[in-house]
Amino acid sequence: MSLLRLYSSRSSGPATLRELLHLPAACHRCLELRRHPAWSPERSWGFFRRNYSSVISKKDDGKTQTWERARLLQVLKARMQQLQADNVTEVKCTEVQFVNRMNVIHLESHTGTENHTFLPDSKLNKSINPNTVALVKEKSAKEQMDKKCHMETIVPKTTSAPSKWIEKLDKEKRNKTRRQLNIVKKMKESQPLSSTQNVTGAKSTGTGRKSTSKDKTAKTPVAHRASSSVTSKSRAVQPDTKSSALHDFSVEAVLAEVEHLDQQLNNWEPSAKLLEDEEGNKYGDAQRNILSYIEACVFTNDLDRAHQCVMFHHRILTRRKQLNITIYSALMHLWAKKGSLNQISKLFSLVEEAELKPNLDCYMAALECMGRMENCSSRVIERCLQQLEEDGFTRQVLFKNCSFQKDEREMVMKAICDVEPDFQLHPEPDVEVCQSPLVKDFYSKVEPIKYPKLHLNVQEMKERFDRQLSKEQADTITIDSVEVTKPITEKMKRMRNRLADLRAKWQKSLLQAFREYKFHLAGDRSCSWKMNLYPFLCLLDDKEYVDIMIQSIANIPPNGEALLMIAKELGSRVYNKYSIRKKIKNEMVDKIKEIYYAYIELLAKDAELNNFLPREYFIKLEREMNLGPSLRTEDSPWPHFLIVHMGTHLVDLMVRQIQIPINTQNPSHEKKFIPVLYHMYSFRSNKQIGFIKPHPILTQILSEAAETTLIFDSCVMPMVCAPIPWTSPRLGAYVLTPTKLMRCLEGALQHQLLLEKCKSSDLRPVLDSLNQLGNCAWKINKPMLDLIISIFNDKGSEKLEIPPPLSEAPVMPKYDPKSEISPANKSILKKKIAWVRKRAAEMHSLRMDALYKLSIANHIRDDVFWFPHNMDFRGRTYPCPPYFNHLGSDVTRAVLLFAEGKPLGEHGLNWLKIHLVNLTGFKKKCSLKERLDYATEVMDNILDSADNPLTGRKWWMNADEPWQTLACCTEIAHATRLPDPTKHISYFPVHQDGSCNGLQHYAALGRDVIGATSVNLMPCEVPQDVYSGVAQQVEEFRKRDAEKGVKIAQILEGFINRKVVKQTVMTVVYGVTRFGGRLQIEKRLKEVEEFPKDYVWDASHYLVQQVFSSLKEMFTGTRGIQDWLTESARLISKSGSSVEWVTPLGLPIVQPYHRTRSTLLRSNLQNLNLQISHDASQRPDTVKQKNAFAPNFIHSLDSTHMMLTALYCYSAGVTFVSVHDCFWTHAYTVDIMNQVCREQFVALHSQPILQDLSKFLVNKYRYNIPADRKSKKLQDYKKMMELLSKVLETGEFDLEKVKESTYFFS
Repeated sequence: MSLLRLYSSRSSGPATLRELLHLPAACHRCLELRRHPAWSPERSWGFFRRNYSSVISKKDDGKTQTWERARLLQVLKARMQQLQADNVTEVKCTEVQFVNRMNVIHLESHTGTENHTFLPDSKLNKSINPNTVALVKEKSAKEQMDKKCHMETIVPKTTSAPSKWIEKLDKEKRNKTRRQLNIVKKMKESQPLSSTQNVTGAKSTGTGRKSTSKDKTAKTPVAHRASSSVTSKSRAVQPDTKSSALHDFSVEAVLAEVEHLDQQLNNWEPSAKLLEDEEGNKYGDAQRNILSYIEACVFTNDLDRAHQCVMFHHRILTRRKQLNITIYSALMHLWAKKGSLNQISKLFSLVEEAELKPNLDCYMAALECMGRMENCSSRVIERCLQQLEEDGFTRQVLFKNCSFQKDEREMVMKAICDVEPDFQLHPEPDVEVCQSPLVKDFYSKVEPIKYPKLHLNVQEMKERFDRQLSKEQADTITIDSVEVTKPITEKMKRMRNRLADLRAKWQKSLLQAFREYKFHLAGDRSCSWKMNLYPFLCLLDDKEYVDIMIQSIANIPPNGEALLMIAKELGSRVYNKYSIRKKIKNEMVDKIKEIYYAYIELLAKDAELNNFLPREYFIKLEREMNLGPSLRTEDSPWPHFLIVHMGTHLVDLMVRQIQIPINTQNPSHEKKFIPVLYHMYSFRSNKQIGFIKPHPILTQILSEAAETTLIFDSCVMPMVCAPIPWTSPRLGAYVLTPTKLMRCLEGALQHQLLLEKCKSSDLRPVLDSLNQLGNCAWKINKPMLDLIISIFNDKGSEKLEIPPPLSEAPVMPKYDPKSEISPANKSILKKKIAWVRKRAAEMHSLRMDALYKLSIANHIRDDVFWFPHNMDFRGRTYPCPPYFNHLGSDVTRAVLLFAEGKPLGEHGLNWLKIHLVNLTGFKKKCSLKERLDYATEVMDNILDSADNPLTGRKWWMNADEPWQTLACCTEIAHATRLPDPTKHISYFPVHQDGSCNGLQHYAALGRDVIGATSVNLMPCEVPQDVYSGVAQQVEEFRKRDAEKGVKIAQILEGFINRKVVKQTVMTVVYGVTRFGGRLQIEKRLKEVEEFPKDYVWDASHYLVQQVFSSLKEMFTGTRGIQDWLTESARLISKSGSSVEWVTPLGLPIVQPYHRTRSTLLRSNLQNLNLQISHDASQRPDTVKQKNAFAPNFIHSLDSTHMMLTALYCYSAGVTFVSVHDCFWTHAYTVDIMNQVCREQFVALHSQPILQDLSKFLVNKYRYNIPADRKSKKLQDYKKMMELLSKVLETGEFDLEKVKESTYFFS
C-alpha cells in the first residue's frame, strides 16, 4: 500500500481514517447489497435466532406514518400562527402549568441552573438574561448570513415519499427565511453593534453531538437554533419594530426545534434507554449475544470466525442494527494484534456505514496496530491523532479511560512517541467532589485524619495475599467435612474404590463425547459466520469442562433438581473460570500483585501511612504504576440465555454418557450399563418442570462410600486477605473472581449500565462504605463451633436449629397395590406419602446447608478472614460469600468474632449484659436499667450456661437466639472472673437494633409525632413497642365489634396478642398487601392450638382489616407518603418507563420489573421456555412497579443511613459492620456508634428527601408525552405530572429529639 499518494493534496480538510489509508468505502458485497437489498439466504444457527426475533424492529406502517406526519404538520402550522399572532397558550392543571418543551430545553442549555418547567411563558421570558438574548440574536443572524441564505431544516427521516403540500410548505419556509435574513441585514446596517456593546463574555452552550453521516452541511447544534426562537419570543411583548422583525426570523428556528423535539418524542423508548451506555450503544439480548461470541473468539484467537460473524451481520441491513460500536472495536483489537491496519481501516468504514461514532477503543486499536507495525508512517499516526481530537477525545483521556491488556498500553505509547518523543502521561488528580451535603465533612479533611489499621504486619498480609491469589487461580478448593468420620470398613474401602473407578470411566467417556461434539460444531470453515457454542467450548481445557460436570454429580440431591437450576450452575461456573483465565492470560496477576503489595502499607499496623481512604490510595497506586495491563476489565457478562444454553449442553452430555454397570447373578454374563442420571418431568405449582434425578444405585454408592471431603468454588469461601477496595463498578472485592458491584437478577444489565453512566464522584460514598464493611477482619469462636459440631453429629436438634440427618426423617408408609383399600384411605395415604417426601427433601436441604456452613467455619477455624461486600439494586449491602457470613442464622453468628479485640472499658460489661438480655427476648418492654438488673438476677444461670452448656440448667436454650445467648454468657463469664473486668480484651460483637426501622423512616419523612413516638424516635423512659401498641388498638376495635354482636370478634376474645400482628405490622412498611397480611395472620392463628380451626379464615380476614386501620390511625403521615409513592409509580410505569430515583448519597436506582418475555431454548433434552421478567426492552410491569416502589424507596433510605454510619464510624476509628438495620461493634465503642448512628439519621432526614425525589421524578419523566396524543393518555400524563410535583404536607415532629432517644437503636 502506498502512503505517498495520501498526502499529494493538502488543500482538502481533515481526512477520516478510511480516507487516510486510501481505501474503498466498503467491500463489493456491501455495495451490491446496498444496490439490491434482499434477505440473505444465509441464516444463523437457530440457537441465537430466536432471541434476535424479539429485538429486530418491525417495518413501520406507511399509512400510520403519513397520518402521524400530517397531524404533526398541522400542529406545526398552528404553532406558527400562534407565534405570528403573539398569542401563547398556557394549559393549566391545578398546581402544574404545561408549556412548550422547547422553552425548557433552551433555558437549561443557557442557564444550567434553575428549572422553569412549570413557569408560564411570560415568566419564562422574563427569566432570560437580555444580554444573552441579544448575543444569541446577533450570532444566529451571522450564521444565517454566512450560509448565503441557505438553511437546512430538520425533518424526521422516513422511507415514504413526501406529499406535494409538504414540499410546498418547505418552499414557503425557505422563501420566508430569505426575507427574514434581508430584514436582519438591514437592521444591522442601521444600528450596528447596538445589541452587543453591553455583552461581555457570553458564550453559547449548545452541545450538539457531532454527526457521523456523510451529509456534513447541517452541523449547527439544535440549541443554537432554539436560542433565536426564545430570544425573539421574549422581546415580542414590547412594541418595537426591531422585535417584530426578529419575530418573523425566529419562526424557522422554532419550527425546526419543534420538529426535532417531536421526532424525539415519537422515537422515545423509555425502557430501552436503560440498555444504552453513555455513547448510546444498545446492549439488548442480540447485542450481548454477538458481543459475547466475538469476545470468545478474541480469547481463542479465532480471527476468521469473529470477522465472518461481524461481516455477516453488517451485510444484512436488518441485522446491522444488532451491532454496536463495542462489537466493532473488539474486532479491531483482534486485527490490531495481527498488525493489519488495512482491516482496521475497513472496519472504520463499516462503523461509518452503520451510522455509529468511533469510540476511544477504536482509536486505541488503531494506534496499537500502528505501534506494532515496523515501518508505520508518522503522517498516518499524526492524522489518526488529529481525528481523535476532532471527535472530542484527548490522548490523556485515552490512557485514563481505556482498558489495556498485555502490552497494548506500550504499543499505543510507542505509536504516539514516534511522532511526539516528549509525550508523557500526567496523572490527573481528581478535581470532582461528591456533591452530597451528607458527606461534606467526611471528605473535607480540613485537619489531618488517621484512619484505623488492621492488626497484621506487612509480611503477614503479603503472605495472605499470595494464599488468596493461589486459591483463586486454582478456582476450586477441597475441604474436610465436619460429619463424623466413621471407622473405615472393608465395605467403605470397596465402595470408595468403585466410585474412583467409575469417575475415571466417566471422565474418559465425557472427554471423548465432548471432543466429538466440539469437532461437530467446528464444522465447515466456509460457514464460520454461523453462531454456535463452538467458541465457548474452546475457552477452557477440555478436561476442565469434564471436571465441572463430574463435580456437579455429587451436588444433585437424591430427589433430583430442576434442569434449569443445574444448567445455570454449570454455565455460571464455566463463565467464572473463563473470566479468571482471561485475567491470567492478559498478564494482570503480576500487576495486581505489585499494586496490592504497595497497598498493604496503608493497612498494616507496622506501616506509618494512614491518611488515605483505601479507594483513594489504590487509585493513586494504579495511576502511578501506569504500565502494563489495566486492572479494570471491560468484560461483558454473558446473557442469561447463553449461560443456560451452555449448561444444558453439559447436562445433556452427562445424561447420555455417564453410565453404571449392573451386577448380574452370573459373572460370565455380559454386564449391562444403565444411565446414572435420568431426565424426567414433575409438576410444581401446576407447571411442568424438567428434572434431573440420580439413579438410586448412585445414591447408595455415595452413601456407603461416606466421602469426607467437599469441593467448593474459591469465590464461596471468605477471603484470607483484605479485599481489593471498590474503585469503580468494575473493580473490587476478589482478586481475580468476577464480582458485580450491584447484584441483580441473572441477565439483568440495566443496573450496571446505570452505574457506569454515573459520575465517579457520586459513587465515592457508596464505594467507601462497602470498603469499610469489607475491611473488617473476623475469626472463629472455636469453643462454640466445637459444641455445635458435636450436636450436629449427634442427630442434631430442631429446637436449637441444628437440622437432623436423613436417618431421622419420617418413615415412608408402605403401600401394597394388591391390597384392598377404600378410596378415602387411599387418598389419605397418598397425601401422607407426598408429605413424607417433601419433609425428606426439606431435611436434606437444611442438613446440607448446615454441613456447608460448619465445614467452611471448621476449615478456617485457625485463620483470620474477611467478607468482601457488594449491594443489591436498592443499595442494601451483603457479604459476597453465600454460605458462611454474618447475615446467616443464629448458629452462624454465634461462631463469629472480631479478629481485633478491644478492652471492655468503663461501660463495656454493661453493654454485654444488655446485649445478652436482648438476645433472650425476655425483657423487650423494659428499660435499660431494668435489663441490667435482670442480668444481675440471673447471673447464676449465665455462669452455669457458660460452664455446663449441655449438662447444667440449660437456661440459654429457652432464649430467642439460643446460640448467640450462649456465646454471650461465655464472654460475660470470662470478663466477670477477672480482677478488673474493664481490662478484659473482648472480641465479641455487640448489636444495636433499630425499632421497626422502616416505620422509623416513614415517621421521620412525615414528621409524624404520634408515629415517631410509637417507634422510639421520641425520647421515652421505657421503649415503645409498636407491635404491642397495634395489638392493643386492634383489641379495642374487637371489643367494640363484639358488643355490636359481630360473631368473629367474639370468637377472637383472648387470642389477639403481639405475636399475631407483629409480622404484618413489620411488613406493611415494605408493601405487604391485605391479601399477604391475611396469610401471615392465618399462619400465626394456626400455631395457636386452642383457636378453633374452622374460623381461621374469617378471623384472619377480620384481623388484617383491623391491623391496617390501626396503623392508619397511629401513622397518619405514613399512609399518605406510601400512597403517593405507590400512585406515582403506577402512573410512571403506565407511561412506559421504569421507576428510577437517586438516593441521598447519589446512588442511582432503577426497578427491574418488566413484563415477562418468553424465550424458547431448544436442546436435546427438552425445550426450555425461559421466563425473563427483567428485560428492560419490555414495557414495565405496572403492578410490580407500583407495589415495590414504596418498600424499595424505604430500603434505599435505610441503606443510606447505614452507609453514613459506616463512613463516620470509620473516621472515628470504630469497628462497624451491619446486618441491614442491626449495627455491630465492640462493647467498648457502643456509645460512640450510638451517637454517630443518631447524628446521621438526623442529618439524613434533615435533607428535603421527598422534595428532591419529586424534582427528580418531574425532570426525569416530563418528556414522556404520549406520541399519539390521545385524550386518555394525555390526561394520564397531566395527572402524573400534577401528582409528581405535589408537595406532601408534614407534621411538626422535631428531628433533633432523635439524638436524645435512648431506644431509637438499642
